[in-house]
Amino acid sequence: MLKQNQQPFILEITVLSAEGLSTNCSSKLFSRRIRPFITFTTVPPSPYNHHSSKGDKKCHVYRTRVDDEGGTNPRWGDKFDVPLDHSFFANRYSTIHLQLYTKRLIVGQAQLGSCQIPVYDFGSSPVGTVRYLSYRLRARDGSRSPAIVNLAVKLQSFVPVSGLNSDTCHTVVGIPVTVLPRAAAERSRL
Repeated sequence: MLKQNQQPFILEITVLSAEGLSTNCSSKLFSRRIRPFITFTTVPPSPYNHHSSKGDKKCHVYRTRVDDEGGTNPRWGDKFDVPLDHSFFANRYSTIHLQLYTKRLIVGQAQLGSCQIPVYDFGSSPVGTVRYLSYRLRARDGSRSPAIVNLAVKLQSFVPVSGLNSDTCHTVVGIPVTVLPRAAAERSRL
């Protein structure tokens, strides 16, 4: 349960596109046609991203639609709202684990690549700011692939701030603080 002063956040992830996918990963026996889709989840899982059954917790996996027309340069534009709490941002090892698959007609899906999106790539942005991120994917064996995935991420506040009237605008003035060297601080006291 969250403490009262901690508000959960929503990370809005828009999976825009991928480029440079290889047809070599598809089975040569069936078809070289690529029908890509992307899945992602949070690592470590946020308390808001799990389904509970008989006490065990499973991560929620987000999935784009299959792009049947894009081939090696698919486009999705699929938008997801991923709830995250403060502990996700406090852990420097937190990531979004993204995997790119192709859907095959007979054998099922085959992984084309994956990447880890570290929390500091989007966690340091001010709330409401959109960041465009691109990541080179790694093949299943860990080697670098030519494929790149493009995302837009925006951190939003999940719970509206209470007590603020949306019809009024308040200006807040801040006074910058500078750190003075000790000698300068002593001279200013005289």
